[in-house]
This record gives sequence, structure tokens and C-alpha cells, in this order.
Amino acid sequence: MSSPASELPGLAVIGGGPAGLMAAETARAAGIEVDLFEAKGSVGRKFLIAGKGGLNLTHAEPMPGFARRYGAREAEVTAWLRDFGADELREWARGLGVDTYVGTSDRVFPLDRKAAPLLRGWVRRLKDQGVRFHVQHRWLGWDDDGALRFDTAEGERGFRAGATVLALGGGSWPQLGSDGAWVPALQAQGVDVAPLVPSNCGFDVGWSEHFASRHAGAPIKPVIARWHDADGHEHALQGECVATATGIEGSLVYALSVPLREAIAREGPATLWLDLVPGRDLARLHRELAKPRNGRSLSEHLRRQAGVDGVKAALLREVLEPAAFADMARVASTLKRLPLRLLRPRPMDEAISTGGGVRLEALDADLMAKAHPGVFCAGEMLDWEAPTGGYLLTACFASGLRAGRAAARWLQAR
Repeated sequence: MSSPASELPGLAVIGGGPAGLMAAETARAAGIEVDLFEAKGSVGRKFLIAGKGGLNLTHAEPMPGFARRYGAREAEVTAWLRDFGADELREWARGLGVDTYVGTSDRVFPLDRKAAPLLRGWVRRLKDQGVRFHVQHRWLGWDDDGALRFDTAEGERGFRAGATVLALGGGSWPQLGSDGAWVPALQAQGVDVAPLVPSNCGFDVGWSEHFASRHAGAPIKPVIARWHDADGHEHALQGECVATATGIEGSLVYALSVPLREAIAREGPATLWLDLVPGRDLARLHRELAKPRNGRSLSEHLRRQAGVDGVKAALLREVLEPAAFADMARVASTLKRLPLRLLRPRPMDEAISTGGGVRLEALDADLMAKAHPGVFCAGEMLDWEAPTGGYLLTACFASGLRAGRAAARWLQAR
């Protein structure tokens, strides 16, 4: 260390995303002095990117359905949401002058759909409340004396705090600071960390060059996806996806990314079946496709009788050999259950979010590390997952509030 560590009067929050900012706000409201450290030149960069197409702040789905979106971590996340759920998040935004509305898909957005005004107002309020911001401070871990180490433009600096909230994100947006570089530092302190994996991600299929060159970027909608869980039970979900140069992505695929990723890890390539014509049952398709073509091309016959053209017709050709098109019963069956062989998830730095992270079993109910008292963790760096649709952001806010509140109590009890 080039110079002695500076003493901080209260709490150090490391990470300027929603979880870190909420932890800072909560602790400061409890009367704790707060210093917030951010690796980049400004806070909330991933939050701003998430709002680029319209900030999906939360979701209007009622409990307990809302809580079930957190899968294996439903019980733990539900405890966070009791203190700060979707309703509380909307009220909090209103306190910043940002009213919200429920969209047609029950997703909740600010009226102007923008993230920047909310973030600006939030940072301004935090500064007015006395939170001290330190940007371009990249956390490196702890030194031998327990001081926090940071890489800064002026060289390495050290700070000693009475308590610390880590809200360092996952590993899916390295260019915005969420690069997972914190993992070794926590493991060195005896904190159990599950490997980071892509979540809310696309999957490689291995299209032919012909398909990829002509249909990458084409929406595939509407479709019903079917898949098998670890016990062999089949599940189904309707939605939309998009063909990419290497496979598929989109909201429907993101919603299934956890079971699909786990199936690939368990068994190798996994099969996802798509019903390309959810508005027609198999018997109807059989009747319609069995009609005489009367000189029409196969493409025109599929379009007229089944409403199948474009990327859906191309998918059919991608999985069926040419001779199979002489058998319209087989064509109909394939349209209702088209198999896609998913080879692997797309790389983590392309994913919307990540799974893995600090195992909740390594933390107490207040999100304090059992192996490192006085260190709390929040946000996406924790080992939980959720689909897009506002569920991710809501739990990040809620975990930040819990960690900030608990850190304040910890400091006040000392």
C-alpha cells in the first residue's frame, strides 16, 4: 500500500448499481455516514442500458406468482420482497417524481419510459442526504490488515470502514463494470461462491449457413415452447423469440434459460420443441395441408393452408430433409412440434444477467457473510436468478435495502 488506509466514519458501499445505491440510501436514512465507491466514472451504467428500450422497473404480477419467478431461491427472495416489493418500488419512484404505469404485459414502466431522469434524481437526492461518492475506484479486495483496497487514477488507495456492503454485480456486462472480478477476493476470505453462468441468454443451435445468412434477426412469433425438466416432465410456455446468426434468443428463450442451461450441463445438447402454429390443432393442420396444391409451390401451399412462411417455413426446411415434404402428415406434425437442438448457452458477456455468485447459504438472513462479519452482499452478485420483466431489478432493490438496513444496525450496535 502506497499510503496508510483512510478511516471512514461509517459504511462503505462498493458498487453503484441499484442494489448499492439502495443500500446507501437505506443506511443513510438510519443516520449512518456512507461512502459509495464505483469502478466506473459514473454510477448506474447498467441501469441506464437496461432502460434504453424503456425502463422495465418492476412487474404487476401479484404474489405468490411474483415470488415463484425466483425459482429455487423463492423462499429467500420472498423474505426480501416483504420489505420492498413491487408496490414499494413504485411508491419509491413516485417519491423521486417518477410516476409509473402498468403496460399491457403487466410490466411496470415510468411514464416517460426513461431511466436517466430517475437515476439523476436519485443520485442528486443521495448527495443532498450526505452520501459521498467516489468514482473510478475499482475494488481489489482487502489488504493484510483488513483495509479495503482500490485501484484509482492516482494509484492504489486503502480505506477502513466499520462495515461494508458489496453490490458488485454479476459477470454479464464487463464493459459496464459487472465483470465478476470480485470472485477471487471473496473466495480468499472463505466466502462460498457458486461459479458465474449466463442467464437470460440466447442459445446456439448451429444453423446452416443458408438459414443464418437469410434469417438472422427474424422474429419467430407466436410460438409455444416445450421442454422437459430434470424429472422428465414436460412444460410449455407461449411467447416470442428471435433467430440469430448462431441460434435463438428473445424473451421466451430468456424465460427458459435456467432449465435449458441446466439440461445442457446435465445431459449435453438439449431439445426445445416449438409449436409454430399455436392457433391450429394437429387435426386441422392435417386436413388443410392434405388439400390439393393445384400446381402451387410448396411455399405457397404452406402459406395459404397453414399460415406458415418466412422464418417459420425456413425452420421447417432446416429440420426436415427434402424428401419429407412429400408427406404432409409429417410436415403438419413437425409444425406442431419442431425440434431445436440447443448446443450451449451464448457466452456470459452476451447475457442479460448471470446465475451463480455468493451462495445464500454463506450469508445470514441479513445478507452478512458468515465468514466475514461486517461484510454484507446485495444484488446480482448473489446466487439467485429471475427472468426479465422487472423481476431482476425488483430483487436487486430489495436485497440492497435489506443489506443497507442490516449494515446500519450492525454499526449502531458496536
